[in-house]
Amino acid sequence: MAVQVRDVLTVLDRITNGRCIKTAHDYVSGKNPYALTRSSHIPGKAVTEMPGLVYGDLNMEIKKIAVMMTLTESAIELAAATGVNILVVHHPVADAANSGGTLIKTYFGAYKMALFELHEAFHGLHNGVPFLHGHRPFFTSTSFGGVPGNVVYVGEALPEVKTAGDLLRRLDKLMNVQADEQMLLAERKIRQSGDIQETRVAARGKILAGRPENPVRQIIHMFPHAGFTAEHLLRLVKDYPDADTLLATSSRVYPGHALINKAGQVGLNFLCGNSHAMEIYENGLPLAKALQKHLPEAEVVIFHERMTSVPLEQFGAGEMQAYGNYIAETFLTGQND
Repeated sequence: MAVQVRDVLTVLDRITNGRCIKTAHDYVSGKNPYALTRSSHIPGKAVTEMPGLVYGDLNMEIKKIAVMMTLTESAIELAAATGVNILVVHHPVADAANSGGTLIKTYFGAYKMALFELHEAFHGLHNGVPFLHGHRPFFTSTSFGGVPGNVVYVGEALPEVKTAGDLLRRLDKLMNVQADEQMLLAERKIRQSGDIQETRVAARGKILAGRPENPVRQIIHMFPHAGFTAEHLLRLVKDYPDADTLLATSSRVYPGHALINKAGQVGLNFLCGNSHAMEIYENGLPLAKALQKHLPEAEVVIFHERMTSVPLEQFGAGEMQAYGNYIAETFLTGQND
């Protein structure tokens, strides 16, 4: 029998140990802790995570599955053009916001595709992120300090990670940063602009406090964007006095942040590891491998996002620069009736 969308839901539910929503009742009952609403209290901008099938026909046959981090219209177009009819997205999906300003049901309906999301239902299933960052955790919290999603690890450095420099070199090798640097150099040459920047190169691992030769034995590993604070750090230092290194991954902090000052005060190395742009390796690749193992009849690919910054006057061919200037000067002056 051909593999169907319902089979993907069954597999994702198995992978996440039963965390997916299977029926409408699962959602409205409020009993699934992974179907949670996130809000900065900006009016109208809250979004609810719904682990499982977001849109699609359970009986539709599978052609090709793509695993990715964050849904965009570029991903939808790539899927349709390359025969993908199921997108499995890690981050929560918001109607229109993640689908080019149009409705998900309209876009995915027209292209006959199905859409899944996981996010928090996938988090906490494995210790791959600590492993990539050179330590083996002996303490894990997914809501440290009572903050949902505030993931914290405390772990012992792996034998091959003896210094802060070792940790960063390990990351560069595993993430193949050299290839990203080469691609950036090639793009700068092709587009004749030395000012182009790319996320994975610009936001690579770095040391904020300490030196490359400083010993690393016990690591406090946190994610600043999840709500980790200087107060949380002090509590962990008290509970784990042998910790010598603070590690920030996914997001990071910049000069002037309270965590940098606090880490220095308590004598910790402070490193930034992988940025959020690397999560496709950390969580996307294992998920794609699991899907392929559970559904060997289906083809699985990974959508790898790449973001660059280009100076305004160097963007596009000369004719497009002329187009941009004409439209801006003719229609976008704010003086049209």
